[in-house]
Amino acid sequence: MNIRPATGADVAAVTAIYGHHVLHATGTFEEMPPPEAEIAARIAVVEALKLPYLVAEDAGRVTGFAYASAFRPRHAYRYTAEDSVYIHPDVMGRGVGKALVSAVIERCEALGVRQLVAVIGDSANAGSIGLHRSLGFVDAGVGRSFGFKFGRWIDVVWMQKTLGPGSDALPAGDGLRL
Repeated sequence: MNIRPATGADVAAVTAIYGHHVLHATGTFEEMPPPEAEIAARIAVVEALKLPYLVAEDAGRVTGFAYASAFRPRHAYRYTAEDSVYIHPDVMGRGVGKALVSAVIERCEALGVRQLVAVIGDSANAGSIGLHRSLGFVDAGVGRSFGFKFGRWIDVVWMQKTLGPGSDALPAGDGLRL
């Protein structure tokens, strides 16, 4: 497995993987899969912030993707990012997600991000919750019945991971350019 930055050539695969999760899972609250042009624009927003947008590739096939995005647009949040990860359904549970999120953590820490937040759709999403716990994320709260998808109310689970010295030291850089 190779973890690398996403390129324009990956947009179709990323769109297909995400589209599957939109249509069949509760990790995202989107209900209509976005087209390739929208996914390309979303990748560009992440790249403009100098944050990682990564894909996992195995034998030339994209098997998953993960990225960090700005947590909120206000300047005070410039040291906090939010991670997202989606895996091709054929390879779920085989370590692809862990490898991707580990690489996102490493790159965010190198950028001076101090808190990485996971906003996980569905308190029953054991895979994503377990993945994040295995990488040192801790529970930060649950929003009960925040979304409605597939005919039922769905919770949002917040988890967070402190990076580098966290809040034990003042930041050395300017943070994310929001």
